[in-house]
Amino acid sequence: MADHDPRKTRIDCLDGLRGLASLWVMIGHALLLTGWRLPVLSEPDLGVDLFIMLSGFLMVFHYQLRAGKEPWELTSTWVSFWIRRFLRIAPLYYVLLAVALMLGAWLFESRMAIDAFLDRTPQSPQRYLDNGLTNGLMHVSFLFGLSPDYAYRTPLPDWSIGLEMQFYAAFPFIMLLLKKSGWLKGALLTVVLAAAIVSTASLIGIHFPMPAFLPLKMHIFLCGMLLALGLHADGSKALLHGLAAIALALLPIGGDMTATKMLMRVMLVGIFFALLYHRLVGGALSERLRALSASLGNRFFHWLGELSFGAYLWHLIFLQPIAAWFIGAFGDTITAPARFAAVTALLVPLVYVAAWITFFAVEKPGQRLAKRLINRRKPQPVGA
Repeated sequence: MADHDPRKTRIDCLDGLRGLASLWVMIGHALLLTGWRLPVLSEPDLGVDLFIMLSGFLMVFHYQLRAGKEPWELTSTWVSFWIRRFLRIAPLYYVLLAVALMLGAWLFESRMAIDAFLDRTPQSPQRYLDNGLTNGLMHVSFLFGLSPDYAYRTPLPDWSIGLEMQFYAAFPFIMLLLKKSGWLKGALLTVVLAAAIVSTASLIGIHFPMPAFLPLKMHIFLCGMLLALGLHADGSKALLHGLAAIALALLPIGGDMTATKMLMRVMLVGIFFALLYHRLVGGALSERLRALSASLGNRFFHWLGELSFGAYLWHLIFLQPIAAWFIGAFGDTITAPARFAAVTALLVPLVYVAAWITFFAVEKPGQRLAKRLINRRKPQPVGA
């Protein structure tokens, strides 16, 4: 069984994993934009996959945690869930979207300098320079993830934000399906439906520049969901959930599906499972895993996790001008590792200071507003 007391409202390792996923994406992009490559770290999309898996886990964990006072038979529970999640994401996203659009021309110029220096295919100007009404409305409404033309059309790494919002919108209905069909059977039905939608879209010529459409990443959300659904199960059932999650991670949809990356996704699922269910291992290894899981919830990792969303949204706004400046100032006179080290030394503190400021100025007020709105609502039966 998982090392989890049902009375606890948090699982220690989640803070550290959230924070490390965000840092992984930042370091991965810094490596890509400075021309250096390191195994694993140079794959920021895997850091996003870890974020997605954690999101699936957390939504189910909170679903189980609040089941007594917020029963899902009430439509008011669904509305409360949507209010809570919208105001967790939207306030900071709207602020950073405005900043990114205002700085679009400067960021585009920086990115052109980087791509030219590294001899890479230039980015589409539309991604940086489209300040039109349609693009703005698509992003403010979070509908951009449903459109191949708008899913990757701002300087932010926000394709995953649109994906996340689609998951939140669908989550109550997915949980109803899983609950009615059984967790494992329901997960299989959900992923088959997602794969069918992806195949149909491909057949009619719909292709997304990034996996911003929920069916493309539904299997990764389900990996985290299944691990959370095993928290209250016995050892054999928890292991079955873990094996099912690993099988889902091997599905060849949703982005770059090389054999190496598929193996790395499986390793992410395995590490997450080991941190949650280390008692199944037994012996000295179990104790080491328990200690590691606890350390990922310490004060440092707690704050790294709290600032993870802000750091994720801020990092490209800082990274591209910094990398472009170093390229313009030093060119080939410094090596790629030295360029990466210098850029990262400036990038990381700037990003986390900005994330810390906006956490208290924007994210926390948004969370407090969600609580006030939810507390004013009265439960309504589904039949109503």
